[in-house]
Amino acid sequence: MFSIGDFARLGLVSVRMLRHYDAIGLLRPAHVDPASGYRSYQAAQLSRLNRIVAIKDLGFTLEQVRTILDEKVSAEELHGMVRLRRAQLEAQISADLARLRGVESRLRTIETEGRLRAAEVVLKRVSPIRVAELSARAASYDTAEIEPVIKPLFDELCRRVDAAEVRIVGSGIAYYRAEDDGSVMVHACLPVNVAAGPYDFLVHDLPGIETAATIIHHGAMEAVGATFQALAMWIEENGYRALGLAREISLHCPENLAEWVTELQIEVSGV
Repeated sequence: MFSIGDFARLGLVSVRMLRHYDAIGLLRPAHVDPASGYRSYQAAQLSRLNRIVAIKDLGFTLEQVRTILDEKVSAEELHGMVRLRRAQLEAQISADLARLRGVESRLRTIETEGRLRAAEVVLKRVSPIRVAELSARAASYDTAEIEPVIKPLFDELCRRVDAAEVRIVGSGIAYYRAEDDGSVMVHACLPVNVAAGPYDFLVHDLPGIETAATIIHHGAMEAVGATFQALAMWIEENGYRALGLAREISLHCPENLAEWVTELQIEVSGV
């Protein structure tokens, strides 16, 4: 038998925690001296203590811990719970990091307010182009929603085009269609020079744009906000009206995202 202090040290917990577990009936001492009230524990009780701490640290309440223990959870089941919790935490961390990057991007946009890059905006005609295409839905046009959709889409399109032995003849193109429910259809395209055929991707002619206001964005797309807003300001101040969402032409895509070069194209008409 071990005193409460020794048992706490063996279990790597505090005496206060053991007293609380006793009070709520989660882990009773093996023996309580009727005269002194001193609590004593058996080494075998470390097994239950280990499970209590492990399950609690996964984010369960103590009441939920009691229910799980009553179902006599096995070590294998605990490992499964850990794997699930790890996946949840990793997803949460990823979402939090994306949110922080979004805030940083928004701050950069705020810092550039009033410094319009008018000289960098070019009006031009965009010719139709034959493309291989895959599409998927994003929850919204928010960069944090687009980013986890567009990259896997291009990765899969490249894989399928390579497997079909179709040659890519130009820069990647992304375009977007707003849906009535607020979601956005994301379209990933690669220029090709083949006829439509029995491929596991769509081959079609992406329509040209008679008049496109264009600007070059340097750097990662998560920081594109300031460039988009500069283009929008130019469109409004020069008496044009934007028609639909932008196309993004990936002119240079090295591994270092800071070195990316992307042309933004927005179809415009005179007011």
